[in-house]
Amino acid sequence: MSKKLVAFFSASGTTKKVAQMIAEEAKADLFEIEPKIPYTKADLDWMNKKSRSSVEMSDKKYRPEIMEKEIDMNSYDEIFLGFPIWWYVAPTIINTFLETYDFSGKKIVLFATSGGSGFGNTVKELQISAPDAVITEGSLLNRGTKQEINEWVKSL
Repeated sequence: MSKKLVAFFSASGTTKKVAQMIAEEAKADLFEIEPKIPYTKADLDWMNKKSRSSVEMSDKKYRPEIMEKEIDMNSYDEIFLGFPIWWYVAPTIINTFLETYDFSGKKIVLFATSGGSGFGNTVKELQISAPDAVITEGSLLNRGTKQEINEWVKSL
């Protein structure tokens, strides 16, 4: 039986709730990707071109720092990786996470929450940060109901 991990970044709590339900349904460990400097409401104002999130997302090479946590990625075969969609892709903090640990030979299934957009170029933009992993577009879980998540996890 493969060991699973649900890793997630949640700026407002929405993705965290979904990640917790996935971990429960998939019988997986849970790992929160936390920024060294937490995001404020003002940082997340996508209407403000000078907000932290807008500045980060306008530079694809930018890598926000994350809290360093000990985790043995070698013990996991499959990683569910969750995040909110920012500017039609994953936030660059997800690239930071993928570049911090070794995901060689791992299967990474993406899930996201979004106010309206899809995955866009997310797989392509994340693959460069984990070139030896198999990254697949999973599902947008906007409603995040227990039934929706249960059905999705069973379908994998």
